[in-house]
Amino acid sequence: MSVPAIRIRGLRYSYPGGHEALAGIDLDIDEGERVALLGPNGAGKTTLMLHLNGVLTATAGTVEISGHTLSRNTIRDIRRRVGLVFQDPDDQLFMPTLAQDVAFGPANFGVRGAELDARVAHALAVVSMTELADRNPAHMSGGQRRRAALATVLACEPEVLVLDEPSANLDPVARRELAETLAGLDATMLIVTHDLPYAAQLCDRAIVMDGGVIVADGPVGEVLSDADLLSAHRLELPWGFSVVPAPARRPSAGGC
Repeated sequence: MSVPAIRIRGLRYSYPGGHEALAGIDLDIDEGERVALLGPNGAGKTTLMLHLNGVLTATAGTVEISGHTLSRNTIRDIRRRVGLVFQDPDDQLFMPTLAQDVAFGPANFGVRGAELDARVAHALAVVSMTELADRNPAHMSGGQRRRAALATVLACEPEVLVLDEPSANLDPVARRELAETLAGLDATMLIVTHDLPYAAQLCDRAIVMDGGVIVADGPVGEVLSDADLLSAHRLELPWGFSVVPAPARRPSAGGC
């Protein structure tokens, strides 16, 4: 059997003060899967996300990425394998030009010269921003900055891509442009979102968290069609939106 891209066992985490944000998470995500992580505010979604490359350290339990257990000795390798795209692009864009921002991550992992130039060029092409390479990200639109932040992660060539609320605060055109970019990526993907239509558009599988535990896990169409489940966990589809379950996309072995 193939090794899961993500394997989590017994994961627990308590914040200072004693609040248990994760109360024993078991989760497998196969290579090439696209999974939506849903749940109300305070469910533990972002806390779980921050454990995937060691931003937070678990109180108990284990995280494995492609068979490699996250530990003090492996954290640098895990961070190369798992790319996090945060909700706020300001967390990832801080250099004078977009090209410099995109180069920062791979350069930090030791990539130099022609290979670094090629990675920057490829990442910018993937997000359709080649012509903006020399522009200051501070002068870009919100949608451009969101795609720019994605490019900074793609340049590191991660095996797993994790996105926190990627569609938040985007206008309809920027939302569509980002969705088209993400749909074109051949990558294992975990999307943390409150945007249920975005989850239906991009993901094959949906996981619902609440109170630090997983309360549902299944095909995205089935999960989003369960009105009682959504209501019980403060999730709601927009008025007039209906989910038509589609055949699952077959996971493939490609990376970013």
